[in-house]
Amino acid sequence: MLYDIIIIGGGIVGLATGLKLKEQKPELKVAILEKESELAKHQTGNNSGVIHSGLYYKPGSLKATNCIAGYHQLIQFCDEENIPYEITGKVVVATQKEQIPILNGIYERGLQNGLNGTRHITLDELKQYEPYCAGVAAIHVPQTGIVDYKRVAIAMGEKFKSLGGEIFLGYEVIRSNSLKGYSVVETKKQHFDTKLIINCGGLYSDKVAQMNQDKELDVKIIPFRGEYYKIKKEREYLVKNLIYPVPDPNFPFLGVHFTRMMKGGVEAGPNAVLAFKREGYKRSDVNLKELSETLAWPGFQKVAARYWKTGFGEMYRSFSKAAFTKALQELIPDIQESDLVEGGAGVRAQACDRTGGLLDDFSIKENQYAINVLNAPSPAATSSLSIGQTVSELALKRF
Repeated sequence: MLYDIIIIGGGIVGLATGLKLKEQKPELKVAILEKESELAKHQTGNNSGVIHSGLYYKPGSLKATNCIAGYHQLIQFCDEENIPYEITGKVVVATQKEQIPILNGIYERGLQNGLNGTRHITLDELKQYEPYCAGVAAIHVPQTGIVDYKRVAIAMGEKFKSLGGEIFLGYEVIRSNSLKGYSVVETKKQHFDTKLIINCGGLYSDKVAQMNQDKELDVKIIPFRGEYYKIKKEREYLVKNLIYPVPDPNFPFLGVHFTRMMKGGVEAGPNAVLAFKREGYKRSDVNLKELSETLAWPGFQKVAARYWKTGFGEMYRSFSKAAFTKALQELIPDIQESDLVEGGAGVRAQACDRTGGLLDDFSIKENQYAINVLNAPSPAATSSLSIGQTVSELALKRF
């Protein structure tokens, strides 16, 4: 059977893309192939559940435009599908005077990105929002919220199927071959013929992209594990909503923060450590082939040389609960090591180029046979419907 479009990857970006395609052109024959036995198992199902406002991202970048457009589409989708969410607002807090210029820069970006109502707050106002939080300066962002993205993704999948889309679970793509006018996508179970491949493979997006390339890719996915602790039930009162630090401007991670979850409870974290396996959710998860590929990548070697000090600190916090607690105490001095219980972990698919650049923006690359979503880390879940719209418009130009 010849499909118009095969989407590889059943995470939230792949599902949103499929949904947008079927909404705009219902007659297209579209299928989503997912290697796991369930949808949204990896980045979508293991993230912090934050509805991002678009505060941090460079004005005009794909991240900024898609996050802001995606934010409104996500909320509309949740309203239509009766998926619970909360617009909680968040505070971003400088804990040292040297961070104030960076905080001011973030504030300016927020205004440029249209986040009306974002404002500098006094330390007294900070105490009203978050009574146990300490800092030397802060801003409040009213647009930020929380949601269960796995629930959102499953609802997208149901809607996609209701429009005639097909989802194949447990179909791992092992290769694709491009012939004249169409491609053959091979899985461990059967093969699919398609006019166009859309690659939303997340942690394996570079591997899938390499299948439809004539030359070697100039980016590689480097997996970074983010580990969380949960705050004990009786100490959850320390956090009302969301508390973020001022991020390191040179590192594409937001630093350890506090997040009230839609499913209940409060998470503290994550750190950002190199995962020794692409789907390495535990410290003991190791895949020697994948790890050696990461270590051999020239771009990663440059990243390691540049950020070894930061990386060592993150690794130390991974193994030392006391060090993790100390980082959290910069924001909430009252928090104690005994307040933290083991939480979950997620793995971020971070694209890294040959020169050692950790790609900050979303990256979508096209060729004759495929559209490859090569970098879609946070805030991709918030942005998913907008990314899906962007990708579907690229695809529809071909039909």
